[in-house]
Amino acid sequence: MKNHTKSGGIFYGWYIVAIGALSLFFSGPGQTYSNSVFIDQYISDFGWERSLVSGIYSGATLAAGFLLFIIGTGIDRFGQRNMSLLVSILLAGACIWNSYVISPWMLFVGFFLIRLLGQGSMTLLPNTLIPQWFIKQRGRAFSFMMLGGFASSTLFPPLNAWLITEYGWETTWRILGISILVIFVPLVYFFMRNKPEDIGLLPDDAGNNKKIESNEVHKEDISWTLKEAKSTRQFWLLLLCVGIPSMINTGLTFHLVSIASTSGLGIGTAAFILSLMAVVGFPITLLAGFLLEKFKVNYMFALVFAGQFIFITILYFTNSFTLAVIFGLIWGFTGGLEKICISVIFPDYFGRAHIGSIKSIASTVMVAGSAFGPLPFGIAFDYFGGYEEILLISLLFPVLGVLACFFSPKPVKQTL
Repeated sequence: MKNHTKSGGIFYGWYIVAIGALSLFFSGPGQTYSNSVFIDQYISDFGWERSLVSGIYSGATLAAGFLLFIIGTGIDRFGQRNMSLLVSILLAGACIWNSYVISPWMLFVGFFLIRLLGQGSMTLLPNTLIPQWFIKQRGRAFSFMMLGGFASSTLFPPLNAWLITEYGWETTWRILGISILVIFVPLVYFFMRNKPEDIGLLPDDAGNNKKIESNEVHKEDISWTLKEAKSTRQFWLLLLCVGIPSMINTGLTFHLVSIASTSGLGIGTAAFILSLMAVVGFPITLLAGFLLEKFKVNYMFALVFAGQFIFITILYFTNSFTLAVIFGLIWGFTGGLEKICISVIFPDYFGRAHIGSIKSIASTVMVAGSAFGPLPFGIAFDYFGGYEEILLISLLFPVLGVLACFFSPKPVKQTL
């Protein structure tokens, strides 16, 4: 196994980061930014109501979220490599299934599979793999891995649109499935390893990295079981912390065009805000990983909710393009910091050994939050005719988030 440890003096963990980034990239077929391009095709080809397709998508997403614990348990039992092979092969099959959809029940099955395997599992797997390889340098490793997610959200929407225009939506699904089989599956098979100890290394390459002492790494490498984690106050408060951004962000994104319209702004402004978020979030995500190696993650997480409180307040008063831009800038900054905090905090608090089952619970909460997020905004608009009231109510959630972060210092495991 010596050939797998290093190549040209580079710690093999950085190759694992690259594979993790590709896992995020190939989660694309299961993500909303990719699926949204197909929605109008189903509506026009089959004559289905938009509400029907939307309802099927929400229901399938919620069902998929509640089954993520199976994937998390499988990760702890069989390892990331075996589960990545299984999940990616099944995701390719799910793409092929979607190319043959002709009825609402087939669409539900198709959406369920790509949300469970793509949006859920293909993001959960690298988020449990990277902590195996890095402890002291975990923040920067996650930052580099997130590049795959940014590339995916940037490439898949226009790629899908072009493929659908040229070849039709059925062929597009088949191309996506075959791409996963041909590109990602072989890389996982030949190059993914579950943890550095499997090939005679230590996390962070501590045995060879003169800047990091081996005993320092082992001192921080303390693992909790899911049962032990559940016994801590921090575990439940952190679930609240990951659920709030998912709910608020999805609700705002889903209704952003309508919110902009009620503020006297157009669809172009809403589209610009979403693009601005991505532009700002990209460098912030890179920077945040390095900052988390120096500052306590719960304090950094508190900044996410402080930023959330600020941008919701600005959105409440937004009635001009200038305020909309300021809102987008702060939303993008907060989103970039949020991604890294959520990725880092669970392995940092509860260790490597059982991170699959622990992180799967957090992923379920995030998916549930995203499924329910748009609903209160829609109800508020139907009842009040606008979004002012729901935005004011939403301000309560970042306040709860800040309090939860301050009451969630890293737990200390009691040893006999």
